[in-house]
Amino acid sequence: MFQVEIYGRVRRAVRVEGRSQRAVARDFGLSRETVRKMLQYAVPPGYQRQQPIKRPKLGPWLGVIDAILEDDKQRPAKQRHTAKRIFERLKEEHGFTGGYTIVKDYVRSAELHSREMFIPLTHAPGEAQADFGEALVVVAGVEQKAHYLAMDLPHSDDCFVAAFPAETTEAFLEGHVRAFAYFGAVPTRILYDNTKIAVAKILGGEERQKTRAFSELQSYYLFADKFGRPAKGNDKGKVEGLVGYARRNFMVPIPRVSSWEELNTRLEAESRKRRLRRLRGHTETIGERFERDHAAMLPLPAAPYEACEKIAGRVSSLSLVRYRSNDYSVPTEFGHRQVWVKGYVHQVVIACGSEVIARHERSYERETVVFDPMHYLALLEQKTRALDQAAPLAGWQLPECFRQLRRLLEARLKKHGSREYVQVLRLMETFALAEVTHAIEDALLLGTISFDAVRHLLLCRIERRPPRLDMENYPHLPMAQVRTTQAADYMSLLVEVYA
Repeated sequence: MFQVEIYGRVRRAVRVEGRSQRAVARDFGLSRETVRKMLQYAVPPGYQRQQPIKRPKLGPWLGVIDAILEDDKQRPAKQRHTAKRIFERLKEEHGFTGGYTIVKDYVRSAELHSREMFIPLTHAPGEAQADFGEALVVVAGVEQKAHYLAMDLPHSDDCFVAAFPAETTEAFLEGHVRAFAYFGAVPTRILYDNTKIAVAKILGGEERQKTRAFSELQSYYLFADKFGRPAKGNDKGKVEGLVGYARRNFMVPIPRVSSWEELNTRLEAESRKRRLRRLRGHTETIGERFERDHAAMLPLPAAPYEACEKIAGRVSSLSLVRYRSNDYSVPTEFGHRQVWVKGYVHQVVIACGSEVIARHERSYERETVVFDPMHYLALLEQKTRALDQAAPLAGWQLPECFRQLRRLLEARLKKHGSREYVQVLRLMETFALAEVTHAIEDALLLGTISFDAVRHLLLCRIERRPPRLDMENYPHLPMAQVRTTQAADYMSLLVEVYA
């Protein structure tokens, strides 16, 4: 194809300088037909093929190639045929004698024609899209993967992002509660993919059998739902774009935080900051357009939804309840009882009837045991021989005065000393560790080594009154030796005063 410059020089020679087409063709080394075409167009018109490409060697095998490409549409993307693999199969299975280039060109052309096309969409105010994404974060010095729920309002492009240790039911629920609180309202309809957290079964078409947890959330906030086609992420392209945007802009460089709450505070601040942006093709900022979204959304309920997974469980003979492959302790008095376990993102709460009997920090490891030593003290008071081997007490860091008190109790009271030591520990069922520690230190200072003395000193400290220890009631305690005062003692004092 000739350059535009040649076109201009040929056209000027004929149209302006008045030279003949024959002379111009001879001077420029062109055919007269080419000169005539150049006079018809100011710029090269571009080549247009009049007839389809003829592939005499490939023609008999086009049906085979089309069948392979059609079958590939049902296969995983990473296990589909490349042009090279199709060429090898044609040679091995069909005796193809042509070259690789014609196969490659045909495959490229066929794939180009099969690419999906899309229709530009408009989004009504008040609707939302939601999806999970993943990114690396450093929380309390530990590098780990964060699973963040992203919720996008397509009309205004406003967004909310919240991160969690795992993509679980309770994270899905809490993410929605946080998002609704951030927007100050509830979207009228939310578009999802077919996550197992929300969809128990795909019934065909747009029909879905929803999970109990999702149905409860939906019933509480009253939003409508819509689910995309399986394996069609472009059905919710807005939130798909938000997932990538949040990873690139909110989490680069890798966030380093002391807690998950600090991370979510940062992410919310980034979302609020984004409301000031004015996106391409809009005259209003995201925040200004969000006002229309907010006006169309549903009002928030009076109280937020309790974002947790609820399951029934039973306390084992070791006073443990299993939740998500981990065991959590409860007070031994509830052994063998039926309980209700509530799994929050960062907490596990166990209730018996209407009474909450245990709270633990949530563990995301597997097959671990989470103890609260306080749950076993009542039983240890009866079975003091297990005190040194009690797993719940292993690693329990107490001030040094506790060990000193136990040593003195056992030295003076033998086997009964262990029971009195456990009774001292049980004071922490009612009082704070610092208060009990001060009482033990006072008892050690006064040499009053007993549970009753520690309890008396603890109550006196709290009530701000002086302690009164009646030693006659505790014959095992060391008696104070006080000599009877004599008249001569007063005389010696007077001599010292007037000396």
